[in-house]
Amino acid sequence: MRKKIALIGSTGSIGRQVINVVNRYPERFEIVAIAANTGGELFQRQMAEQKPAFAALRAEGETPQGIPANTRFARGEGAFEEACAYSSADVVFVAVTGFAGLKAALCAIGAKKDIALANKECLVAGGNLVMPAAEAAGVRVLPVDSEHSALWQCLSFDRNAPFSKLILTASGGALRDVPLEKLPDMTAKDALAHPNWDMGAKITVDCATMLNKGFEVIEAMHLYNAPLEKIEVVMHRESIVHSMVAFEDGAVLAQMSYPSMELPIQLALTYPERLRANAAPLDFAKLSALHFSAPDPVRYPCFTLALECAKQGGDMPCALNAAGEVAVQAFLRGQIKYTQIAEIIERTLERTVRRNAESYALLEETDGAARALARSLLP
Repeated sequence: MRKKIALIGSTGSIGRQVINVVNRYPERFEIVAIAANTGGELFQRQMAEQKPAFAALRAEGETPQGIPANTRFARGEGAFEEACAYSSADVVFVAVTGFAGLKAALCAIGAKKDIALANKECLVAGGNLVMPAAEAAGVRVLPVDSEHSALWQCLSFDRNAPFSKLILTASGGALRDVPLEKLPDMTAKDALAHPNWDMGAKITVDCATMLNKGFEVIEAMHLYNAPLEKIEVVMHRESIVHSMVAFEDGAVLAQMSYPSMELPIQLALTYPERLRANAAPLDFAKLSALHFSAPDPVRYPCFTLALECAKQGGDMPCALNAAGEVAVQAFLRGQIKYTQIAEIIERTLERTVRRNAESYALLEETDGAARALARSLLP
């Protein structure tokens, strides 16, 4: 019997790779619902190829062309929510980017669906809501981020297993070797040239600033019920070790592979079974060296800001995410300099009054207020 998947964020980098996995094993997987924001030619092609029972676009607009005969199509917020809680799905794959991932996860959990979580912002902004709700509903949260999948694997697929320390690795991004005095001159093209990974624009810039690594620290706190002091981040430029877990007896387990997001994507759908993926086996004889070092706070101020928000808790990580989205999009448009990303985030956080993250409505308010404040700080 094939596993039925509702794919939220089908046209993004992760969504496209989920479809690659489904196409690799059509006898095991079936996409029954897809959702994206605005659609376009790629969304139409995905409908034609996958023939889902339901297809949804969140943004209002015209009905796309070429809808398969057995596919029901709808647009708008209600359609997006239906896809996120699609009745016949066995698992909801949350691959949508940004704050929208929080609503997607909460809708899926409300429908008692397991979620494969590839959206960082979901737990960053609303981990205090998502994890208790998942536990109460009796559904599984399956980590897809390469780092969190690595930790999950090292913990034998048990997010409640005991550990001494979680060790997240960071490549340092595309600008890791640029002299500090030249960082203000870096363009979006420079920041998007990641040496190891092929990802979407937002997360690639977040890799360059290491804001994404701060996000992953916050995610780890929620996924593994880990206090901040039991999470460590180390620089690892080769991106071969995807993360590690240290145990009380001094042992450290690491998950290693060549960089490939299809490996953790596929594993979230097949675990505990492992099937052939697109990742080549490691050739240790050709791995001349693996390097590790501590993060440089001067080069990565966004990482420091994220750790401070992790300490403060409440809705501060939500404000951090909102300000980050605004600042990164402004940088990608050429509106601000690379080094101004951290400045916009810091000034937004300084003007944000912390509140407890008690409800989705409150987090929506925080998200909207932080975005408006960050936009007001743009030139």
